[in-house]
Amino acid sequence: MNIIVTGGAGFIGSNFVFYMLKKHPDDRIVCLDCLTYAGNLSTLEPVMGHPNFRFVKDDITDREAVYRLFEEEKPDMVVNFAAESHVDRSIEDPEVFLRTNILGTAVLMDACRKYGITRYHQVSTDEVYGDLPLDRPDLFFTEETPIHTSSPYSSSKASADLLVLAYYRTYGLPVTISRCSNNYGPYHFPEKLIPLMIANALNDKPLPVYGKGENVRDWLYVEDHCKAIDLIIHEGRVGEVYNIGGHNEMTNIDIVKIICKELGKPESLITYVADRKGHDMRYAIDPTKIHNELGWLPETKFADGIKKTIQWYLEHKDWWETIISGEYQNYYEKMYGNR
Repeated sequence: MNIIVTGGAGFIGSNFVFYMLKKHPDDRIVCLDCLTYAGNLSTLEPVMGHPNFRFVKDDITDREAVYRLFEEEKPDMVVNFAAESHVDRSIEDPEVFLRTNILGTAVLMDACRKYGITRYHQVSTDEVYGDLPLDRPDLFFTEETPIHTSSPYSSSKASADLLVLAYYRTYGLPVTISRCSNNYGPYHFPEKLIPLMIANALNDKPLPVYGKGENVRDWLYVEDHCKAIDLIIHEGRVGEVYNIGGHNEMTNIDIVKIICKELGKPESLITYVADRKGHDMRYAIDPTKIHNELGWLPETKFADGIKKTIQWYLEHKDWWETIISGEYQNYYEKMYGNR
């Protein structure tokens, strides 16, 4: 099978590339990524020489480039991870989120219609549902929960989801959508909560926590997420949405304190900062549907996953220190500049 994975130089996308090449060694994986600030080609270095892997630097909003790639590769499936995904950045500059997350999705699906595929999969987020109150632990997001977005980021992802379902209904495009909770694990870009706290703690820098740190997130180990997507694209029902949750609800402040304890750093490093605009209070996913239909359950408990994640960052300082310094953006030129 020939699979185009967009955004494969990012956090979840790269983990999915690694997982698929190992799980399905006969499949060909073509990674399409425009290497924005969050795309890091050095992440893919372990598979750059793999005979069943190809990297292509192009933008999913570039229709000509996307169509050219489809003509060359004739993909059977497309898994779309490509997205601007940082809420704070979306508040500062919404337009780039609308362009990539909505228009880019449309271009990919138009290419799928034109050249034909067996499955288009849209990787979405639980943030399209808005948030839940902290005093109602009995409430969870299901696939039937109405969309109620809070930020330009989540609005752009919700718009893309609606567009995907419209292409299914209008054109009969064979689509699926997954909405996941917060991922964590190897290769997580250092601006996000867990890797930021690990990096800052290791450098004895302040650990900035929004508000009082009471916001609750459902944490999903990235490999568990990859396994779920693999199941959905091969066995999931066309036209359906599947929620992927980790059954690991944690407050932000508790996570920061766990990281301090694991690294032997004092909690005095914690610094409370002004809260984010429109900050969602609680996310919690009910993954009953994917469990009942496809047999998926998260395998990694947070206590184990966070230890593995911290250990990975300890063993791969070069990776994240290069990002923090900004040098990682020169990697593509170093690899391809003279080709």
